[in-house]
Amino acid sequence: MQIISLNVGLPQEVSWKGRTVSTGIFKSPVEERIEMRILNLNGDAQADLTVHGGVEKAVYAYPSEHYPYWQQQLPEADLPWGAFGENLTTTGLLEPEVNIGDRFRIGTTEVMVTQPRFPCFKLNLKFNRDDMLKRFLGSGLSGIYFSVIKEGDIGVGDTFTLTHRDEHNVTVSDVVKIYRHEADLAAVRKAIAVPALAADLRQRFQQQLPD
Repeated sequence: MQIISLNVGLPQEVSWKGRTVSTGIFKSPVEERIEMRILNLNGDAQADLTVHGGVEKAVYAYPSEHYPYWQQQLPEADLPWGAFGENLTTTGLLEPEVNIGDRFRIGTTEVMVTQPRFPCFKLNLKFNRDDMLKRFLGSGLSGIYFSVIKEGDIGVGDTFTLTHRDEHNVTVSDVVKIYRHEADLAAVRKAIAVPALAADLRQRFQQQLPD
């Protein structure tokens, strides 16, 4: 498990459907080592903090293994690393194999898995397609959000070393299925019991349970 591209970007204003939108989804690779802080990476920021960023969405990783799927689905698209707005383009870190609550050491940092990514309309904006958000959610190829447990620095080539495996065994892919209402109530209850699960998802999933 390794970082193969490290991508950052500050919010910028773009035109979308006749209005001006501020977004931080546009990321560019950097070669130097950079600081990872509690809320983000140095040189990176989110535009709308009501739905993006925060402690539970400090850093976003997307597996390089998903890129061939998207290149097949979107043959006309240019897909450099960072195309999905990820901070870390990775190899070997896949959603069905990673638990919510798992902790990893990367460089001099330590991070914890909190949730999958469920994007907003800005993914449509990024790809200039009205169906991209629907396609992304339907694919199940969500990527992984981390909170930062220990600040430090990271760089391309750094490996992910598992320091704690969450004992609840609820994977990132399991959470995607619950979000899409494709899981039974036992799975929902199991996910809600994971302390590391992002608070907004816990609240959302509790609404799936009978009164």
